[in-house]
Amino acid sequence: MKVKYFPDTDTLYIEFRDTEIVESRDLDENTILDLDAKGNICAITFEHASKRTDVNHVVLEGIAA
Repeated sequence: MKVKYFPDTDTLYIEFRDTEIVESRDLDENTILDLDAKGNICAITFEHASKRTDVNHVVLEGIAA
Protein backbone atom coordinates (compact mmCIF):
# COMPACT_ATOMS: atom_id res chain seq x y z
CA MET A 1 0.00 0.00 0.00
CA LYS A 2 1.28 3.45 -0.91
CA VAL A 3 0.10 6.89 0.11
CA LYS A 4 1.29 9.81 -2.02
CA TYR A 5 0.53 13.50 -1.66
CA PHE A 6 1.21 15.92 -4.52
CA PRO A 7 1.29 19.45 -3.07
CA ASP A 8 1.49 21.14 -6.47
CA THR A 9 -1.98 19.79 -7.38
CA ASP A 10 -3.24 19.21 -3.80
CA THR A 11 -3.95 15.58 -4.69
CA LEU A 12 -3.88 12.62 -2.32
CA TYR A 13 -3.43 9.20 -3.96
CA ILE A 14 -3.83 5.99 -1.95
CA GLU A 15 -2.81 2.80 -3.75
CA PHE A 16 -4.12 -0.39 -2.13
CA ARG A 17 -2.67 -2.86 -4.62
CA ASP A 18 -0.16 -2.55 -7.46
CA THR A 19 -2.12 -4.05 -10.33
CA GLU A 20 -3.47 -2.98 -13.68
CA ILE A 21 -6.33 -0.51 -13.44
CA VAL A 22 -9.07 -1.29 -15.94
CA GLU A 23 -11.76 1.13 -14.79
CA SER A 24 -11.93 4.46 -12.98
CA ARG A 25 -15.18 5.64 -11.42
CA ASP A 26 -15.98 9.16 -10.30
CA LEU A 27 -17.50 8.95 -6.84
CA ASP A 28 -18.03 12.70 -6.91
CA GLU A 29 -16.37 15.56 -8.78
CA ASN A 30 -13.22 15.32 -6.61
CA THR A 31 -12.91 11.60 -5.82
CA ILE A 32 -11.88 8.83 -8.23
CA LEU A 33 -11.95 5.09 -7.49
CA ASP A 34 -9.69 2.80 -9.56
CA LEU A 35 -10.66 -0.86 -10.08
CA ASP A 36 -8.91 -3.94 -11.46
CA ALA A 37 -10.39 -6.50 -13.88
CA LYS A 38 -12.15 -8.34 -11.03
CA GLY A 39 -13.73 -5.17 -9.66
CA ASN A 40 -11.36 -4.94 -6.70
CA ILE A 41 -10.43 -1.47 -5.49
CA CYS A 42 -6.84 -0.66 -6.47
CA ALA A 43 -6.62 3.01 -5.53
CA ILE A 44 -8.51 6.14 -4.62
CA THR A 45 -7.68 9.74 -5.55
CA PHE A 46 -8.80 12.82 -3.62
CA GLU A 47 -8.57 16.18 -5.37
CA HIS A 48 -8.38 19.32 -3.15
CA ALA A 49 -7.06 16.97 -0.49
CA SER A 50 -5.95 19.59 2.03
CA LYS A 51 -9.51 20.90 2.20
CA ARG A 52 -11.07 17.42 2.48
CA THR A 53 -8.56 15.44 4.57
CA ASP A 54 -5.81 16.03 7.11
CA VAL A 55 -2.84 15.47 4.77
CA ASN A 56 -0.40 16.80 7.37
CA HIS A 57 -1.25 14.09 9.88
CA VAL A 58 -0.98 10.47 8.72
CA VAL A 59 -1.27 7.62 11.24
CA LEU A 60 -0.73 3.95 10.45
CA GLU A 61 -2.52 1.58 12.81
CA GLY A 62 -2.89 -2.17 13.27
CA ILE A 63 -1.73 -3.91 10.13
CA ALA A 64 -2.95 -7.51 10.13
CA ALA A 65 -0.58 -10.09 8.72
